[in-house]
Amino acid sequence: MSRRNPIDEIEQLFDRMSSELAAVGDELEPPFRSQPNVDVATRDGEVVVVVDLPGFEPDEIEVSLLDGDLHVSADRDRSRFEESATLHRRERRHDTVERRIRLPEPVVDDETAAEYEHGVLTVTLPTPDDDAVTDTSIEVN
Repeated sequence: MSRRNPIDEIEQLFDRMSSELAAVGDELEPPFRSQPNVDVATRDGEVVVVVDLPGFEPDEIEVSLLDGDLHVSADRDRSRFEESATLHRRERRHDTVERRIRLPEPVVDDETAAEYEHGVLTVTLPTPDDDAVTDTSIEVN
């Protein structure tokens, strides 16, 4: 008489569930936008925000200041098949990420700079001598 291993049974059940969910999941779009990871720091009279945005092109990224918050969003569509193609698996989809970041102090909006390199967006926001805060868009280079 062989002895049953409950761990083996759980692994088999998990494998079956994963296969079933994968088949259904191919047809579903994610119901929410993901939030990229960020770091926020202050140094030498400026606020520096670093955002992980791997796989995006600079023209797919939008950065703006609104009510003292930094808004970062990125949108891409990696679907590369024409309507006549029969898709058998679709994992590369339309992807949208968005993050609203509360800045630790007021910034000078017209001196703000954004650089995007190797999937990492770095936004440098100088801090003013006074507390004047305005809304503006920031160009990503």
